[in-house]
Amino acid sequence: MRSVLSISLPEKVAKELDRYARSQGRNKSDVVKESISLYLWESRFAKARKSLGARAKKKGMVTDDDLFKKLS
Repeated sequence: MRSVLSISLPEKVAKELDRYARSQGRNKSDVVKESISLYLWESRFAKARKSLGARAKKKGMVTDDDLFKKLS
């Protein structure tokens, strides 16, 4: 099932989106869909990272390198 979303963009953003989509050989809708998907994924990742951060610190994992070493 699809849902249609109509948005209003400032002229400068709309022109930049149009130029970018043309330069990539894609349509604006695909660029916006991909951008929203990426934004939502990054938001979920940030939320998970924040919630797991306290537990990781308790186990001595303070930096990303600590975590990568533990998982490698």
